Amino acid sequence: MPTLLVVDDEKSLCEMLDIAFRKEGHRVETATSVELARKRLKSNIYDAIVSDIRFPEGSGLDVLQQARETDDDAKVVFMTAAATLDTAVRALNMGAFGYIIKTHNLIDELRPMVNRAVEIRAIRRENRTLRRELKRGLENLLGQSAAMKDLKELVATVASTGSTILITGESGTGKELVARALHACSPRRDEPFVSVNCGAFPETLLESELFGYMKGSFTGATSNRQGLFEAANGGTLFLDEVGETTPAMQVKLLRALQERCVRPLGGAAEVAVDVRVVCATNRDLQQAVAEKTFREDLYYRINVIPVELPPLRERREDILPLATHFLGRFRERMNKPVSRIAQNAAAALEQYNWPGNVRELENLIERAVALSKTEEIGLDALPEKVTNPAESAAPSLPALGGNDLALPADGLDLEQKIAEVESGYIRAALKQADGVRTRAAELLRMSYRSFRHYAKKYRL
Repeated sequence: MPTLLVVDDEKSLCEMLDIAFRKEGHRVETATSVELARKRLKSNIYDAIVSDIRFPEGSGLDVLQQARETDDDAKVVFMTAAATLDTAVRALNMGAFGYIIKTHNLIDELRPMVNRAVEIRAIRRENRTLRRELKRGLENLLGQSAAMKDLKELVATVASTGSTILITGESGTGKELVARALHACSPRRDEPFVSVNCGAFPETLLESELFGYMKGSFTGATSNRQGLFEAANGGTLFLDEVGETTPAMQVKLLRALQERCVRPLGGAAEVAVDVRVVCATNRDLQQAVAEKTFREDLYYRINVIPVELPPLRERREDILPLATHFLGRFRERMNKPVSRIAQNAAAALEQYNWPGNVRELENLIERAVALSKTEEIGLDALPEKVTNPAESAAPSLPALGGNDLALPADGLDLEQKIAEVESGYIRAALKQADGVRTRAAELLRMSYRSFRHYAKKYRL
Protein backbone atom coordinates (compact mmCIF):
# COMPACT_ATOMS: atom_id res chain seq x y z
CA MET A 1 0.00 0.00 0.00
CA PRO A 2 1.58 3.34 -1.06
CA THR A 3 2.13 5.88 1.72
CA LEU A 4 1.47 9.61 1.16
CA LEU A 5 2.32 12.67 3.21
CA VAL A 6 0.03 15.70 2.80
CA VAL A 7 1.41 19.02 4.04
CA ASP A 8 -0.80 22.14 4.24
CA ASP A 9 -1.54 24.72 6.92
CA GLU A 10 -5.27 24.40 6.18
CA LYS A 11 -6.46 21.50 8.31
CA SER A 12 -9.68 21.11 6.30
CA LEU A 13 -7.70 20.64 3.06
CA CYS A 14 -5.51 18.01 4.73
CA GLU A 15 -8.63 16.14 5.85
CA MET A 16 -10.20 16.33 2.39
CA LEU A 17 -7.08 14.95 0.69
CA ASP A 18 -6.75 12.29 3.40
CA ILE A 19 -10.28 11.01 2.66
CA ALA A 20 -9.83 11.20 -1.13
CA PHE A 21 -6.54 9.30 -1.29
CA ARG A 22 -7.54 6.69 1.27
CA LYS A 23 -10.37 5.82 -1.12
CA GLU A 24 -7.66 5.36 -3.78
CA GLY A 25 -6.03 2.71 -1.58
CA HIS A 26 -3.24 4.87 -0.12
CA ARG A 27 -2.17 5.19 3.48
CA VAL A 28 -2.15 8.92 4.28
CA GLU A 29 -0.39 10.99 6.93
CA THR A 30 -0.81 14.74 7.30
CA ALA A 31 1.19 17.69 8.64
CA THR A 32 -0.11 21.25 9.10
CA SER A 33 3.29 22.98 9.34
CA VAL A 34 6.74 22.82 7.76
CA GLU A 35 8.31 21.88 11.08
CA LEU A 36 5.94 18.93 11.63
CA ALA A 37 6.49 17.80 8.03
CA ARG A 38 10.26 17.85 8.50
CA LYS A 39 9.96 15.71 11.62
CA ARG A 40 7.85 13.15 9.78
CA LEU A 41 10.26 13.11 6.84
CA LYS A 42 13.25 12.46 9.11
CA SER A 43 11.69 9.29 10.47
CA ASN A 44 9.64 7.93 7.55
CA ILE A 45 9.92 7.21 3.82
CA TYR A 46 6.90 8.16 1.69
CA ASP A 47 5.96 7.06 -1.81
CA ALA A 48 4.73 10.57 -2.60
CA ILE A 49 4.51 13.91 -0.83
CA VAL A 50 1.84 16.54 -1.60
CA SER A 51 2.69 19.95 -0.14
CA ASP A 52 1.56 23.55 -0.27
CA ILE A 53 4.40 25.88 -1.17
CA ARG A 54 3.45 28.89 0.98
CA PHE A 55 3.27 28.70 4.78
CA PRO A 56 3.04 31.37 7.50
CA GLU A 57 6.45 30.16 8.69
CA GLY A 58 8.82 28.56 6.18
CA SER A 59 8.27 27.28 2.65
CA GLY A 60 7.33 24.16 0.81
CA LEU A 61 10.84 24.28 -0.63
CA ASP A 62 12.07 23.45 2.89
CA VAL A 63 9.84 20.37 2.80
CA LEU A 64 11.33 19.40 -0.55
CA GLN A 65 14.89 19.88 0.72
CA GLN A 66 14.26 17.69 3.76
CA ALA A 67 12.55 15.03 1.63
CA ARG A 68 15.53 14.88 -0.76
CA GLU A 69 18.01 14.69 2.13
CA THR A 70 16.16 11.70 3.59
CA ASP A 71 15.39 10.00 0.27
CA ASP A 72 17.07 11.12 -2.95
CA ASP A 73 14.22 9.51 -4.92
CA ALA A 74 11.48 11.42 -3.06
CA LYS A 75 8.51 12.44 -5.23
CA VAL A 76 7.14 15.84 -4.15
CA VAL A 77 4.10 17.43 -5.80
CA PHE A 78 3.49 21.09 -4.98
CA MET A 79 0.12 22.86 -4.88
CA THR A 80 -0.54 26.55 -4.32
CA ALA A 81 -3.27 29.11 -4.69
CA ALA A 82 -0.95 31.84 -5.95
CA ALA A 83 1.71 30.45 -8.25
CA THR A 84 4.52 32.43 -9.78
CA LEU A 85 6.79 31.29 -12.61
CA ASP A 86 9.89 31.93 -10.52
CA THR A 87 8.67 29.73 -7.67
CA ALA A 88 7.66 26.93 -10.03
CA VAL A 89 11.06 26.98 -11.76
CA ARG A 90 12.90 26.90 -8.42
CA ALA A 91 10.79 23.96 -7.21
CA LEU A 92 11.34 21.95 -10.39
CA ASN A 93 15.07 22.72 -10.39
CA MET A 94 15.28 21.40 -6.83
CA GLY A 95 13.74 18.11 -7.95
CA ALA A 96 9.99 18.57 -7.48
CA PHE A 97 7.89 16.01 -9.36
CA GLY A 98 5.12 18.43 -10.31
CA TYR A 99 3.31 21.68 -9.64
CA ILE A 100 -0.49 22.23 -9.49
CA ILE A 101 -2.68 25.29 -8.96
CA LYS A 102 -5.35 24.95 -6.28
CA THR A 103 -8.78 25.00 -7.92
CA HIS A 104 -12.14 23.39 -7.29
CA ASN A 105 -10.82 20.44 -9.39
CA LEU A 106 -7.76 20.01 -7.16
CA ILE A 107 -8.35 16.33 -6.32
CA ASP A 108 -9.05 15.38 -9.93
CA GLU A 109 -5.81 17.09 -11.03
CA LEU A 110 -3.75 15.70 -8.15
CA ARG A 111 -4.92 12.12 -8.52
CA PRO A 112 -3.15 11.23 -11.85
CA MET A 113 0.01 13.08 -10.88
CA VAL A 114 0.27 11.36 -7.49
CA ASN A 115 -0.52 7.95 -8.99
CA ARG A 116 2.15 8.52 -11.64
CA ALA A 117 4.71 9.48 -8.96
CA VAL A 118 3.89 6.33 -6.98
CA GLU A 119 4.12 4.20 -10.13
CA ILE A 120 7.52 5.59 -11.16
CA ARG A 121 8.87 5.11 -7.64
CA ALA A 122 7.64 1.50 -7.61
CA ILE A 123 9.28 0.82 -10.99
CA ARG A 124 12.60 2.24 -9.81
CA ARG A 125 12.41 0.21 -6.60
CA GLU A 126 11.72 -2.93 -8.64
CA ASN A 127 14.64 -2.14 -10.96
CA ARG A 128 16.98 -1.78 -7.97
CA THR A 129 15.75 -5.13 -6.65
CA LEU A 130 16.28 -6.75 -10.04
CA ARG A 131 19.82 -5.35 -10.21
CA ARG A 132 20.57 -6.79 -6.76
CA GLU A 133 19.12 -10.16 -7.79
CA LEU A 134 21.12 -10.03 -11.00
CA LYS A 135 24.33 -9.32 -9.09
CA ARG A 136 23.66 -12.21 -6.70
CA GLY A 137 22.91 -14.54 -9.58
CA LEU A 138 26.14 -13.64 -11.34
CA GLU A 139 28.31 -13.81 -8.22
CA ASN A 140 28.61 -17.59 -8.59
CA LEU A 141 30.20 -17.13 -12.02
CA LEU A 142 33.70 -16.56 -10.70
CA GLY A 143 36.41 -14.96 -12.79
CA GLN A 144 37.47 -11.54 -14.05
CA SER A 145 38.95 -12.54 -17.40
CA ALA A 146 37.61 -10.91 -20.55
CA ALA A 147 35.91 -14.19 -21.49
CA MET A 148 34.07 -14.38 -18.15
CA LYS A 149 33.05 -10.72 -18.31
CA ASP A 150 31.56 -11.35 -21.75
CA LEU A 151 29.77 -14.42 -20.40
CA LYS A 152 28.27 -12.50 -17.46
CA GLU A 153 27.10 -9.74 -19.78
CA LEU A 154 25.43 -12.29 -22.05
CA VAL A 155 23.72 -14.01 -19.09
CA ALA A 156 22.46 -10.66 -17.81
CA THR A 157 21.10 -9.81 -21.27
CA VAL A 158 19.24 -13.04 -22.03
CA ALA A 159 18.10 -14.03 -18.52
CA SER A 160 14.86 -12.06 -18.72
CA THR A 161 13.80 -13.72 -21.98
CA GLY A 162 11.84 -16.94 -22.04
CA SER A 163 13.88 -18.33 -24.93
CA THR A 164 15.39 -21.81 -24.81
CA ILE A 165 19.15 -21.69 -24.25
CA LEU A 166 21.86 -24.19 -25.22
CA ILE A 167 25.01 -24.04 -23.09
CA THR A 168 28.04 -25.69 -24.67
CA GLY A 169 31.54 -26.26 -23.39
CA GLU A 170 33.95 -28.88 -22.17
CA SER A 171 33.15 -30.95 -19.11
CA GLY A 172 33.79 -29.13 -15.86
CA THR A 173 33.44 -25.59 -17.22
CA GLY A 174 30.39 -24.85 -15.06
CA LYS A 175 27.41 -25.29 -17.34
CA GLU A 176 24.97 -25.90 -14.48
CA LEU A 177 26.25 -22.80 -12.66
CA VAL A 178 25.43 -20.75 -15.74
CA ALA A 179 21.98 -22.35 -15.93
CA ARG A 180 21.37 -21.47 -12.27
CA ALA A 181 22.56 -17.91 -12.87
CA LEU A 182 20.15 -17.59 -15.80
CA HIS A 183 17.33 -18.76 -13.53
CA ALA A 184 18.35 -16.51 -10.61
CA CYS A 185 18.44 -13.45 -12.86
CA SER A 186 15.14 -14.20 -14.58
CA PRO A 187 11.54 -13.31 -13.66
CA ARG A 188 11.14 -17.02 -12.77
CA ARG A 189 13.66 -16.79 -9.91
CA ASP A 190 11.02 -17.50 -7.23
CA GLU A 191 9.83 -20.65 -8.99
CA PRO A 192 11.56 -24.07 -9.07
CA PHE A 193 14.90 -24.78 -10.72
CA VAL A 194 14.95 -28.48 -11.65
CA SER A 195 18.04 -30.22 -13.02
CA VAL A 196 18.40 -33.63 -14.68
CA ASN A 197 21.40 -35.35 -16.27
CA CYS A 198 20.01 -36.97 -19.41
CA GLY A 199 23.05 -39.22 -19.76
CA ALA A 200 22.53 -40.83 -16.37
CA PHE A 201 19.27 -42.62 -17.28
CA PRO A 202 18.33 -45.30 -19.80
CA GLU A 203 15.69 -44.13 -22.28
CA THR A 204 12.58 -45.58 -20.59
CA LEU A 205 13.59 -44.29 -17.17
CA LEU A 206 14.44 -40.83 -18.53
CA GLU A 207 11.00 -40.60 -20.13
CA SER A 208 9.27 -41.37 -16.84
CA GLU A 209 11.55 -38.91 -15.03
CA LEU A 210 10.75 -36.08 -17.42
CA PHE A 211 7.09 -36.70 -18.15
CA GLY A 212 5.90 -38.71 -15.13
CA TYR A 213 3.70 -41.79 -15.20
CA MET A 214 0.30 -43.08 -14.19
CA LYS A 215 -0.41 -45.87 -11.75
CA GLY A 216 -0.17 -49.27 -13.48
CA SER A 217 1.63 -47.96 -16.58
CA PHE A 218 4.49 -50.41 -15.94
CA THR A 219 5.60 -52.96 -13.35
CA GLY A 220 6.33 -51.11 -10.13
CA ALA A 221 4.20 -48.06 -10.94
CA THR A 222 2.07 -48.30 -7.81
CA SER A 223 0.95 -44.67 -7.86
CA ASN A 224 0.83 -41.63 -10.12
CA ARG A 225 4.08 -39.68 -10.28
CA GLN A 226 4.65 -36.14 -11.48
CA GLY A 227 7.44 -35.67 -14.04
CA LEU A 228 10.19 -33.06 -13.90
CA PHE A 229 8.51 -30.88 -16.55
CA GLU A 230 5.53 -30.52 -14.22
CA ALA A 231 7.76 -30.15 -11.15
CA ALA A 232 9.50 -27.21 -12.84
CA ASN A 233 6.23 -25.56 -13.89
CA GLY A 234 6.61 -21.79 -13.75
CA GLY A 235 10.38 -22.11 -13.35
CA THR A 236 13.38 -23.51 -15.20
CA LEU A 237 14.18 -27.06 -16.31
CA PHE A 238 17.88 -27.75 -16.90
CA LEU A 239 18.55 -30.67 -19.25
CA ASP A 240 22.23 -31.50 -18.81
CA GLU A 241 24.00 -33.72 -21.37
CA VAL A 242 21.06 -33.43 -23.75
CA GLY A 243 23.30 -34.80 -26.48
CA GLU A 244 23.17 -38.23 -24.83
CA THR A 245 19.45 -38.69 -25.47
CA THR A 246 18.30 -41.37 -27.90
CA PRO A 247 16.52 -40.53 -31.20
CA ALA A 248 13.20 -41.74 -29.75
CA MET A 249 13.65 -39.54 -26.68
CA GLN A 250 14.58 -36.60 -28.90
CA VAL A 251 11.22 -36.87 -30.68
CA LYS A 252 9.37 -36.66 -27.34
CA LEU A 253 11.48 -33.74 -26.16
CA LEU A 254 10.82 -31.88 -29.39
CA ARG A 255 7.07 -32.30 -28.97
CA ALA A 256 7.18 -31.13 -25.35
CA LEU A 257 9.13 -28.00 -26.34
CA GLN A 258 6.88 -27.23 -29.32
CA GLU A 259 3.52 -27.88 -27.73
CA ARG A 260 4.41 -26.82 -24.16
CA CYS A 261 2.61 -29.86 -22.84
CA VAL A 262 3.55 -33.37 -21.69
CA ARG A 263 1.79 -36.73 -21.51
CA PRO A 264 2.70 -38.99 -18.57
CA LEU A 265 3.49 -42.62 -19.34
CA GLY A 266 0.23 -44.53 -19.40
CA GLY A 267 -1.81 -41.32 -19.42
CA ALA A 268 -4.49 -40.36 -21.93
CA ALA A 269 -4.52 -36.60 -21.34
CA GLU A 270 -1.78 -34.04 -21.92
CA VAL A 271 -0.73 -31.62 -19.19
CA ALA A 272 0.16 -28.01 -20.09
CA VAL A 273 3.44 -26.75 -18.64
CA ASP A 274 5.02 -23.30 -18.49
CA VAL A 275 8.74 -24.04 -18.30
CA ARG A 276 11.87 -22.23 -19.45
CA VAL A 277 14.21 -24.95 -20.77
CA VAL A 278 17.98 -24.61 -20.59
CA CYS A 279 20.03 -27.40 -22.20
CA ALA A 280 23.72 -28.22 -21.94
CA THR A 281 26.16 -30.54 -23.66
CA ASN A 282 29.88 -31.12 -24.09
CA ARG A 283 29.29 -32.72 -27.50
CA ASP A 284 29.46 -31.02 -30.87
CA LEU A 285 25.76 -31.16 -31.71
CA GLN A 286 26.29 -29.73 -35.19
CA GLN A 287 28.51 -32.69 -35.96
CA ALA A 288 25.97 -35.01 -34.36
CA VAL A 289 23.30 -33.55 -36.63
CA ALA A 290 25.54 -34.14 -39.65
CA GLU A 291 26.10 -37.72 -38.49
CA LYS A 292 22.32 -38.21 -38.06
CA THR A 293 22.70 -39.04 -34.34
CA PHE A 294 20.90 -35.88 -33.19
CA ARG A 295 17.71 -34.50 -34.72
CA GLU A 296 18.20 -31.31 -36.69
CA ASP A 297 14.77 -29.93 -35.75
CA LEU A 298 15.45 -30.47 -32.03
CA TYR A 299 18.88 -28.86 -32.38
CA TYR A 300 17.37 -25.67 -33.77
CA ARG A 301 14.60 -25.77 -31.15
CA ILE A 302 17.05 -25.83 -28.21
CA ASN A 303 19.72 -23.63 -29.79
CA VAL A 304 17.66 -20.42 -29.86
CA ILE A 305 20.29 -18.62 -27.77
CA PRO A 306 23.72 -20.33 -27.73
CA VAL A 307 26.02 -19.77 -24.74
CA GLU A 308 29.55 -21.14 -25.09
CA LEU A 309 31.73 -21.57 -22.01
CA PRO A 310 35.49 -21.13 -22.46
CA PRO A 311 37.80 -23.83 -21.04
CA LEU A 312 39.93 -22.89 -18.06
CA ARG A 313 43.17 -23.07 -20.08
CA GLU A 314 41.87 -20.18 -22.20
CA ARG A 315 41.37 -17.94 -19.19
CA ARG A 316 44.42 -18.65 -17.06
CA GLU A 317 44.09 -15.35 -15.20
CA ASP A 318 41.07 -16.90 -13.45
CA ILE A 319 42.95 -19.96 -12.13
CA LEU A 320 44.40 -18.45 -8.95
CA PRO A 321 41.25 -16.48 -7.98
CA LEU A 322 39.24 -19.68 -8.39
CA ALA A 323 41.79 -21.69 -6.42
CA THR A 324 41.72 -19.10 -3.62
CA HIS A 325 37.92 -19.22 -3.55
CA PHE A 326 37.90 -23.02 -3.28
CA LEU A 327 40.64 -22.85 -0.64
CA GLY A 328 38.45 -20.65 1.56
CA ARG A 329 35.46 -22.95 1.12
CA PHE A 330 37.28 -26.20 2.00
CA ARG A 331 39.33 -24.60 4.75
CA GLU A 332 36.10 -23.67 6.53
CA ARG A 333 34.44 -27.00 5.79
CA MET A 334 37.40 -29.03 7.09
CA ASN A 335 38.20 -26.58 9.90
CA LYS A 336 41.87 -26.45 8.90
CA PRO A 337 44.28 -23.48 9.20
CA VAL A 338 45.30 -23.57 5.51
CA SER A 339 45.13 -19.96 4.34
CA ARG A 340 47.35 -19.51 1.29
CA ILE A 341 48.99 -21.16 -1.71
CA ALA A 342 52.78 -21.23 -1.96
CA GLN A 343 54.30 -19.30 -4.85
CA ASN A 344 55.76 -22.37 -6.55
CA ALA A 345 52.46 -24.24 -6.14
CA ALA A 346 50.57 -21.28 -7.61
CA ALA A 347 52.92 -21.26 -10.59
CA ALA A 348 52.30 -24.99 -11.14
CA LEU A 349 48.54 -24.43 -11.04
CA GLU A 350 48.77 -21.66 -13.62
CA GLN A 351 50.92 -23.74 -15.98
CA TYR A 352 48.82 -26.91 -15.85
CA ASN A 353 46.47 -27.43 -18.80
CA TRP A 354 43.32 -28.37 -16.76
CA PRO A 355 41.59 -30.91 -19.02
CA GLY A 356 38.88 -31.18 -16.36
CA ASN A 357 38.50 -27.39 -16.13
CA VAL A 358 36.99 -25.76 -13.03
CA ARG A 359 35.64 -29.04 -11.64
CA GLU A 360 39.13 -30.56 -11.74
CA LEU A 361 40.58 -27.47 -10.04
CA GLU A 362 37.95 -27.65 -7.31
CA ASN A 363 38.63 -31.34 -6.65
CA LEU A 364 42.37 -30.72 -6.62
CA ILE A 365 42.13 -27.88 -4.07
CA GLU A 366 39.88 -30.01 -1.86
CA ARG A 367 42.53 -32.75 -1.95
CA ALA A 368 45.33 -30.24 -1.28
CA VAL A 369 43.56 -28.75 1.74
CA ALA A 370 42.93 -32.23 3.13
CA LEU A 371 46.61 -33.20 2.70
CA SER A 372 48.20 -29.94 3.87
CA LYS A 373 49.76 -30.02 7.33
CA THR A 374 50.67 -26.33 7.51
CA GLU A 375 48.98 -23.01 6.74
CA GLU A 376 50.24 -23.16 3.16
CA ILE A 377 49.48 -25.39 0.19
CA GLY A 378 52.84 -26.47 -1.20
CA LEU A 379 53.95 -28.54 -4.14
CA ASP A 380 53.87 -31.66 -1.97
CA ALA A 381 50.08 -31.32 -1.66
CA LEU A 382 49.58 -31.27 -5.43
CA PRO A 383 49.44 -34.40 -7.63
CA GLU A 384 52.37 -35.24 -9.90
CA LYS A 385 50.34 -34.53 -13.03
CA VAL A 386 50.31 -30.87 -11.96
CA THR A 387 53.83 -30.52 -10.56
CA ASN A 388 55.45 -32.60 -13.33
CA PRO A 389 52.93 -32.99 -16.16
CA ALA A 390 55.47 -34.27 -18.72
CA GLU A 391 56.48 -37.31 -16.66
CA SER A 392 53.01 -38.11 -15.37
CA ALA A 393 51.35 -38.14 -18.78
CA ALA A 394 49.46 -41.34 -19.57
CA PRO A 395 51.49 -43.85 -21.59
CA SER A 396 50.84 -43.80 -25.31
CA LEU A 397 48.39 -46.42 -26.48
CA PRO A 398 48.12 -48.01 -29.91
CA ALA A 399 45.81 -46.36 -32.38
CA LEU A 400 42.86 -48.26 -33.78
CA GLY A 401 43.35 -47.21 -37.35
CA GLY A 402 45.77 -45.71 -39.81
CA ASN A 403 47.84 -46.63 -42.84
CA ASP A 404 51.02 -47.28 -40.86
CA LEU A 405 49.75 -50.29 -38.86
CA ALA A 406 51.84 -53.43 -39.33
CA LEU A 407 50.20 -56.81 -39.06
CA PRO A 408 52.36 -59.57 -37.48
CA ALA A 409 53.40 -62.30 -39.89
CA ASP A 410 51.40 -64.90 -38.01
CA GLY A 411 48.37 -62.59 -37.67
CA LEU A 412 46.63 -61.52 -34.44
CA ASP A 413 43.43 -61.89 -32.50
CA LEU A 414 41.64 -58.67 -33.44
CA GLU A 415 38.96 -58.90 -30.74
CA GLN A 416 41.61 -59.45 -28.08
CA LYS A 417 43.67 -56.51 -29.38
CA ILE A 418 40.63 -54.23 -29.36
CA ALA A 419 39.81 -55.36 -25.83
CA GLU A 420 43.37 -54.54 -24.74
CA VAL A 421 43.10 -51.07 -26.25
CA GLU A 422 39.68 -50.43 -24.70
CA SER A 423 40.72 -51.60 -21.25
CA GLY A 424 43.96 -49.64 -21.55
CA TYR A 425 42.14 -46.40 -22.26
CA ILE A 426 39.63 -47.07 -19.46
CA ARG A 427 42.55 -47.56 -17.01
CA ALA A 428 44.34 -44.46 -18.33
CA ALA A 429 41.20 -42.35 -17.96
CA LEU A 430 40.61 -43.59 -14.40
CA LYS A 431 44.23 -42.77 -13.52
CA GLN A 432 44.04 -39.29 -14.97
CA ALA A 433 40.70 -38.69 -13.24
CA ASP A 434 42.06 -39.88 -9.88
CA GLY A 435 39.48 -42.66 -9.85
CA VAL A 436 36.50 -40.35 -10.38
CA ARG A 437 34.38 -42.34 -12.83
CA THR A 438 32.18 -39.52 -14.06
CA ARG A 439 35.30 -37.52 -14.93
CA ALA A 440 36.89 -40.57 -16.60
CA ALA A 441 33.79 -40.94 -18.77
CA GLU A 442 34.05 -37.29 -19.77
CA LEU A 443 37.72 -37.71 -20.72
CA LEU A 444 36.74 -40.53 -23.07
CA ARG A 445 33.84 -38.46 -24.52
CA MET A 446 31.29 -41.11 -23.56
CA SER A 447 28.21 -41.16 -21.38
CA TYR A 448 28.54 -42.37 -17.81
CA ARG A 449 26.20 -45.23 -18.69
CA SER A 450 28.56 -46.43 -21.44
CA PHE A 451 31.58 -46.04 -19.18
CA ARG A 452 29.97 -48.20 -16.50
CA HIS A 453 29.37 -50.87 -19.15
CA TYR A 454 33.04 -50.98 -20.17
CA ALA A 455 34.29 -50.78 -16.58
CA LYS A 456 32.10 -53.74 -15.68
CA LYS A 457 33.19 -55.58 -18.83
CA TYR A 458 36.86 -55.30 -17.89
CA ARG A 459 36.23 -55.59 -14.12
CA LEU A 460 37.70 -52.20 -13.34
